[in-house]
Amino acid sequence: MRGDRGAAPPIETHDLTKEYGSVLANDALSFAVERGEVFGFLGPNGAGKSTTIRMLLGLIRPTSGTATVLGADVHDEPALIDAKRRVGYLPAHLGFDGEVTGADVLEYHASVKGDGRLPELLELFTPPLDRPIREYSTGNERMLGLIQAFMHDPDLVIMDEPTSGLDPLKQEEFNEFVRDERDRGTTVFFSSHVLSEVRRICDRVGIIREGRLVELESVETLLSQGGKRVRVVTADDAYAQLASLDGVVDVRRLSDGVQFIYTGEYNALLAALVEHDVREIDVSEPPLEDVFIHYYGEHEPAYADETDGTDA
Repeated sequence: MRGDRGAAPPIETHDLTKEYGSVLANDALSFAVERGEVFGFLGPNGAGKSTTIRMLLGLIRPTSGTATVLGADVHDEPALIDAKRRVGYLPAHLGFDGEVTGADVLEYHASVKGDGRLPELLELFTPPLDRPIREYSTGNERMLGLIQAFMHDPDLVIMDEPTSGLDPLKQEEFNEFVRDERDRGTTVFFSSHVLSEVRRICDRVGIIREGRLVELESVETLLSQGGKRVRVVTADDAYAQLASLDGVVDVRRLSDGVQFIYTGEYNALLAALVEHDVREIDVSEPPLEDVFIHYYGEHEPAYADETDGTDA
């Protein structure tokens, strides 16, 4: 399966739409996830990420449009059930029974889908299997969820906010694990609003805003299109002139100068700078958070390190 380059994309959507009354959660989403890539599906809480995942897994039906998962149409329930045997899934909210132990959870999943990779996963992710889930920390519960998602060696893994609750060390171990999975040919699709992890492990990203796909690019292209972050220290006040230049966004007044993201022509920037007493200038690649200002603006829901569970 993983080596079959002629097969359909692991995930493909065509005008995928979901309405809840007057609320348009997903609006004509069309994209394809390539075999053996890590695809980040990005947007703040409420953008429509979880709704997309639920439709891909057949948990809710689209209002219109369609999608295929490992070649199975989401409208074809028998075909989708068969395809899901080769899919790993990590929901944002795990919903484990608090009275059973972690070992009980894994034993159940093993009986349903197999556990060929369980020993190696238990070396990496280390929840206390002999304790009931109600005693688990958020991080331990998330690690148990990651184990069950990968234990049957799926071809495709779909995850919703996969690192929520993990400590920084486990987050980095997770990132390395996902990179290794990609090298093995596993396709990974995950939603996130944690931009730092997206930059570390994703090959491509789709950006969703208010249910619509507003960008679909490689991480490198996204950054290159985002311009440069410029910090200028001046002996005079250059704020007003620099802020008015074409291509200047996210401008901030500093105590000794000005900082902004610049996407315009560099000759125009240099021409403006020579009119001021410039003491220092620094031009660098912007963080991914600043690039997203182009798509969300400064007044959209903030990206954070934890999900609040409010995604539509």
